[in-house]
Amino acid sequence: MNSYLAASTGADFANWARSSGLEIVLLITGAMLFSRAATFVRDRITRKIDAGFRSSDSLVRTEAAKHRHALAQVVTWVVLSIVYFLVGLEVLQRLGFQLGGLVAPAAVLGAALGFGAQRIVQDLLAGFFLITERQYGYGDVVRIAVTGSANDAEGTVEDVTLRITTLRSADGEVITVPNGQIVKVINLSKDWARAAIDVPVPATADINKVNEILHDVGAKAFADRKLKSLLLDEPTVMGVEDLTVDQMNIKMVARTLPGKQFEVGRELRVRVAAALRREGLSENNA
Repeated sequence: MNSYLAASTGADFANWARSSGLEIVLLITGAMLFSRAATFVRDRITRKIDAGFRSSDSLVRTEAAKHRHALAQVVTWVVLSIVYFLVGLEVLQRLGFQLGGLVAPAAVLGAALGFGAQRIVQDLLAGFFLITERQYGYGDVVRIAVTGSANDAEGTVEDVTLRITTLRSADGEVITVPNGQIVKVINLSKDWARAAIDVPVPATADINKVNEILHDVGAKAFADRKLKSLLLDEPTVMGVEDLTVDQMNIKMVARTLPGKQFEVGRELRVRVAAALRREGLSENNA
């Protein structure tokens, strides 16, 4: 009797393995192959976008290119999520689960997880609006205010999905921000940027002379071939921004290509410091 049951059980398992078991293997294999194919297509598209940027004379990516790059990442993530969900349902069916009978337990489970699901839905909706409104894209330098965090997340956008945004900070740290927790986004590399240089000088210094020095630095910087390619116009002197008993602060600003404000700011500070030193005003250099 036991041998008969064992043989019967073995035969049933063999039949299941040849039918439903084989289908499960094919479904999972197909999902994995589709995932690799979708990732390959996405990487090929993004490489083509990046290659077009590197082969051009542009120093920064266009807003359209940054948006297309981010859109390719989002579309791939959405498509793969849908495929994995559908494959999961098919696998459950072939394992003997009746999906119709799972409606009531799923409703109870959904109610129990409602508060947690709200956060996920919030992330997805926020990500959808971030992409459709083109608030930022791949390669943008952004500063993000996050709910519950005293410090803003700042860095270069490396990945965008409907649920999260991944940044790379200047120190090389990877920062992952759920889209639903984003309160405010400051895009530091959209269309154009501005480098602001604060120049502290002694309160006894001749303001007209200092302004002449800074104007001369700005004119020479704009005439420089290297810096001119990064500048949109000649740097300007805004005048005295702050005044104390011992010191006054003069602001100098320059409009630059997106994301190039840091490089331009560093170069202008070097030039300003050298010019002030030559004029004997180096005691309080920036």
